[in-house]
Amino acid sequence: MSKQQWPLYEVFIRSKAGLSHKHVGSVHAADAQMALDNARDVYTRRMEGVSLWVVEANAITASEPEDKAAWFEPAENKVYRHPTFYEIPDEVKGL
Repeated sequence: MSKQQWPLYEVFIRSKAGLSHKHVGSVHAADAQMALDNARDVYTRRMEGVSLWVVEANAITASEPEDKAAWFEPAENKVYRHPTFYEIPDEVKGL
């Protein structure tokens, strides 16, 4: 397999314990271990991470932006998910 045929891996870093992993970019690599090594070298040069994830890009399934309505608008019908029916006292600030 030539370098031009190496699969693409998406890279996620957790910056501090307890926080979520965030997508930071991608790397090409021959295998997952090489992807981890490359991700460390490229994306953690300043000691900014405590955990790395690499996922082969072809293993990710995502919704399409043009399908936004079908995926996300049904949530608008579920008013119980939004605390809009609570009365907030005047002395409570910043909400």
